[in-house]
Amino acid sequence: MRMYDLIAKKKHGEILTDEEIAYMIGGYVKGEIADYQMSAMLMAIWFKGMTDHEITKMTEIMAESGDMIDLSPIEGKKVDKHSTGGVGDKTTLIVAPIVAACGGKVAKMSGRGLGHTGGTVDKLEAIPGYRTVLSREEFFNTVKKCGASLIGQSGNLAPADKKLYALRDVTATVDSIPLIASSIMSKKLAAGSDCILLDVKTGSGAFMKTLDDSIKLAQTMVAIGEGAGRRTVALITDMDTPLGCGIGNSIEVAESMDVLKGVGPVDLTEVSLQLAANMLYLVGKGTLEECRAMAEKSITDGSAFENFCTMVKEQGGDDSVLRDTKKFSQAPYVHEVKADRDGFITHMDAEKIGITSVILGAGRETKESDIDFSAGLIIHKKYGEAVSKGDSLVTLYTSRQDKLPDAEKLYREAVEIGATEPKKVPLIFARVEKDSVEKF
Repeated sequence: MRMYDLIAKKKHGEILTDEEIAYMIGGYVKGEIADYQMSAMLMAIWFKGMTDHEITKMTEIMAESGDMIDLSPIEGKKVDKHSTGGVGDKTTLIVAPIVAACGGKVAKMSGRGLGHTGGTVDKLEAIPGYRTVLSREEFFNTVKKCGASLIGQSGNLAPADKKLYALRDVTATVDSIPLIASSIMSKKLAAGSDCILLDVKTGSGAFMKTLDDSIKLAQTMVAIGEGAGRRTVALITDMDTPLGCGIGNSIEVAESMDVLKGVGPVDLTEVSLQLAANMLYLVGKGTLEECRAMAEKSITDGSAFENFCTMVKEQGGDDSVLRDTKKFSQAPYVHEVKADRDGFITHMDAEKIGITSVILGAGRETKESDIDFSAGLIIHKKYGEAVSKGDSLVTLYTSRQDKLPDAEKLYREAVEIGATEPKKVPLIFARVEKDSVEKF
């Protein structure tokens, strides 16, 4: 078998066999296939695509290239959630304790942020003392005791994906649905959960900018999960507008606690409840309607919030900052950006707003960048809302006063104020299962 022949085969749109895919991925991980040959294959896939079977087989082989987490010592069905990335997306901190409080099991490994999208691990590390690195025994025991544990990803989880992603990043092949889907799902399969809920973002702050592309990506990932024997569902959710009002690590933790206490932003609460209900549905807790009612009850009776506090303490964190979020360290420089005219918020560029938070110090521009946990912003006027001249649009928080002018300039560019009230946009556009797409 020669890589040359496989490249030629895919170049002509032919289907690769299981053995050919295994040879290709295995050889590349071992260093037996050169970068220039794999680059040619990635470009051929970009142009010619892959069948669901090809994608599933490639994903399984990528997952098996490193550690495969065995969660069987934890009783019951385990459910994982993955978001394709967005701005202000702190739903993991909300849905994990809701699901756990309702009897589900969430053994979740999350990543850090890079660029304009935030990472769950960074948010968790804003909690003083919280450990995102646990031994296997500690991880399992926390799930058994609390119903959930949120940690960082293993260093050897799907190494084939890490190597392939680095190559895609420099060969203009990142934006290929088969390659995006296999990258995401290889890590989900390796993480070992029985069921997977996918939160596929669509809009200006998401990787997939259109609804059609988002649905296609969701269908591909659901097919991979189901083909690999994992019950899988996807929701398509809005990311034209940031989710919630807070962006920045401790700011987002505080807002997540507001949701768990029943006083959070309406949009963040609704999306979180929809995600949690679907996760509970996947592990067999009832119909979607019954699972939604269970999720709501866990907020109103305080069990979800107490569950999160217990998990945080179990992992070394100080839960007093969750009970009184004013105890989080505060940014020394605070600046309000005010509306310069009357009107309505007619557009918000979520990506630019995310970059604004990075400028303030809430994100990292490179993997080596330090994060200021107190930095970020709180939005006061969101899409569709009326504003009057002089109203506060957003409050900026930073430890670098010199960053405020650039941050304000970019935020103003990201927000458009028009004379006419815009039409409403749904928070959730569609739900994708194995053989169906339900649009809302």
